[in-house]
Amino acid sequence: MNRLISLARPAAATALALLMAGCATTTPQLDTLFGQAVREARMSQTLYPRASENTDPVLGMDGKAAASAQQRYQDSFQNPPPTFNIINIGGGITGN
Repeated sequence: MNRLISLARPAAATALALLMAGCATTTPQLDTLFGQAVREARMSQTLYPRASENTDPVLGMDGKAAASAQQRYQDSFQNPPPTFNIINIGGGITGN
């Protein structure tokens, strides 16, 4: 009986150590780089990152032309152009 108890204590201590190891956090290492891939992808796709600092007006378009273009753009969402029926080339039309 004493031998069983003497073996049970180290086994219980080992099991407790393994259970406590499961509670250890490893996220501080992961959190330091969280979102880094997204930031790098965004920066690589931005042509001129400091463009918002440029306060010069856009050259080549006067105010009336710009306002008209903006209005046509907004109207294109309210009255979209008509769609066309496209027949699948290579497929047959069924029906009567």
